[in-house]
Amino acid sequence: MSDAAHAHDEHGHHAHPTGLMRWLTTTNHKDIGSLYLFFALIMLFMAGSMALLIRAELFKPGLQLMHPDFFNQLTTMHGLIMIFGVIMPAFSGFANWQVPLMLGAPDMAFPRMNNWAFWLLPVAGVMLLGSFWLPGGAVAGGWTMYPPLFIQGGVSYDLTILAVHIMGLSSIMGSINIITTILNMRAPGLTLMKMPLFCWTWLITAYLLIATMPVLAGAVTMLLTDRNFGTHFFNAAGGGDPVMFQHIFWFFAHPEVYILILPAFGIVSQVIPTFARKPLFGYASMVYATASIAILSFIVWAHHMFTVGMPVAGQLFFMFSTMLIAVPTGVKVFNWVATMWKGSMTFETPMLFAIAFVCLFTIGGFSGLVLAMAPVDIQLQDTYYVVAHFHYVLVSGALFSIFAGIYYWLPKWTGHMYSETLGKTHFWLSVIGMNIVFFPMHFLGLAGMPRRIPDYALQFTEFNQIATVGAFIFGFSQLIFLTVVLKTIKGGAKASDRVWEGAEGLEWTVPSPAPYHTFETAPVVK
Repeated sequence: MSDAAHAHDEHGHHAHPTGLMRWLTTTNHKDIGSLYLFFALIMLFMAGSMALLIRAELFKPGLQLMHPDFFNQLTTMHGLIMIFGVIMPAFSGFANWQVPLMLGAPDMAFPRMNNWAFWLLPVAGVMLLGSFWLPGGAVAGGWTMYPPLFIQGGVSYDLTILAVHIMGLSSIMGSINIITTILNMRAPGLTLMKMPLFCWTWLITAYLLIATMPVLAGAVTMLLTDRNFGTHFFNAAGGGDPVMFQHIFWFFAHPEVYILILPAFGIVSQVIPTFARKPLFGYASMVYATASIAILSFIVWAHHMFTVGMPVAGQLFFMFSTMLIAVPTGVKVFNWVATMWKGSMTFETPMLFAIAFVCLFTIGGFSGLVLAMAPVDIQLQDTYYVVAHFHYVLVSGALFSIFAGIYYWLPKWTGHMYSETLGKTHFWLSVIGMNIVFFPMHFLGLAGMPRRIPDYALQFTEFNQIATVGAFIFGFSQLIFLTVVLKTIKGGAKASDRVWEGAEGLEWTVPSPAPYHTFETAPVVK
């Protein structure tokens, strides 16, 4: 790929719109990528502040800071915003910036739809956050929106359903754009099996989104009609079945877990070969493993529901199918380690986050295998063990990969190098803080502490205090990340075109910062 013809003399240094209208009306994939990333950053601090309030309340037994109902609102909104407002928009930001640059395409296939897909998100975000000020407060029944709690709530529940619809529409529009761009706008010679793995993971993620978002839309629409139009889909008193909601919801939500992690696999698969100075080990097997994970994600949903009273045959099917996902995931972990094996490794900040991702995500994967076993899961259902598991997957997995990607591509986006000292400080405080907050939760769960409660028995105090200290270390260390990003945008040492010595791919053939218009003449990949 490094032999790609350098048809970049024509890279646009054309004038482009400025001011507010540039951002409101932009159809440029780089602008829209930046908008997604800034939106995710703002939401990260919103949802992170909620997490710190939750941990402050849990510092000691008893009620200290808030009413239990407000505590439940915080846990629910923290989950919804982190998933739909932080992780998914951040990966969409990476896709907008990087997919056209990696493919040698001038822009996304449908630029105007791209603009719409982004600007729907702030509308949904305002609805979610604004619901705190409605009568009865925000939704408080958990991000899973289970009936009958979700049928009984106030007007904020209707507003949340509308916000979920809008975010789903945005995701589907973005996915159509990404699929069309990848399948139709690759540079001549860039076959599918030559594409960077990040593009592959996003192609598969986009198909997952298109397949599952309508399922979520259907489920929440049925909730809406149960609440407002006298239907009884999930109301047992009217002949409905609340467990049916769980089946429909988890048919969406388990693939959603992979929607949140497959792009992370793609980012790490770009970072590790660069700093190991070796090609990615087992590229084809990585592609097939990604596709296998996506397909398997559709047949494991009921492992979230072992306690609802499922037949033994059903428990066995969902138990073994869930364990099967460990095989393609193990292939990926093996390939990342094999890529590093005997490589000329250096440990810049993106590589540190990528290595932390591999180690800590594997811990999250193993605790997932523990929960896949039906007899164990029945004991640990709704305990802090589950909280520890999914935070090891989504914080040290998804969020750390986002940090790795930001540090990796920020010089290309801004034209400036970030401060390596500040980057490494951010990395070490994040890794240490993250483990202090979430590792003790395994022990709390095993000891039987239930999740989503503002008060707890005395014997859980010490581990909760440790977790709270870790949460504040982790939370405040993100201010360093904010400082790094803002300083790099403002200025700093000039970044070269090929920022990293071992970097390969079309995005490194354009100048840093990437011009407003790139690849007006398609490069040829040999």
